[in-house]
Amino acid sequence: MLKNFLSSSLILLAQLPTENPKFMTLKGLLEQSGFQVIMALPPQRGAYGLLQSNSRKIWINPVVFDLNIALPTLIHESVHAAQVCAGEGTIKMLGLDIEPINQARPYFQHYTDIDRRDLEREAYAVQTQPNSFDLAISLLKKHCQIK
Repeated sequence: MLKNFLSSSLILLAQLPTENPKFMTLKGLLEQSGFQVIMALPPQRGAYGLLQSNSRKIWINPVVFDLNIALPTLIHESVHAAQVCAGEGTIKMLGLDIEPINQARPYFQHYTDIDRRDLEREAYAVQTQPNSFDLAISLLKKHCQIK
């Protein structure tokens, strides 16, 4: 059993993006903001990333590294983190004046809760911008008061 655990841990470590400086920078800013970034299956089945606002935990599904979408996934969750900071613990809209690309619409339009749909739309709007990494950092610095 220990051997299996160590083998799967090594596989997971081999997939971590330690060579991706943008991912590591964003992860570090989230941790400075009091969020715990966990590279593991999120508690919600099928999710690539998940933020739990009350515990300030962010899960990143290890499959995103194989799919080459680790950075966009972390950017998306960073927007949610900024939303939590802006709401002082309760997730709230940032009021951004940008829209997601049309191809992203199916990913948030299926939410029946209007508030949740708007929060997701805002996260996808940032995630799909050409400057998404810089935008995510500026939102964290502004709303989570990081220097």
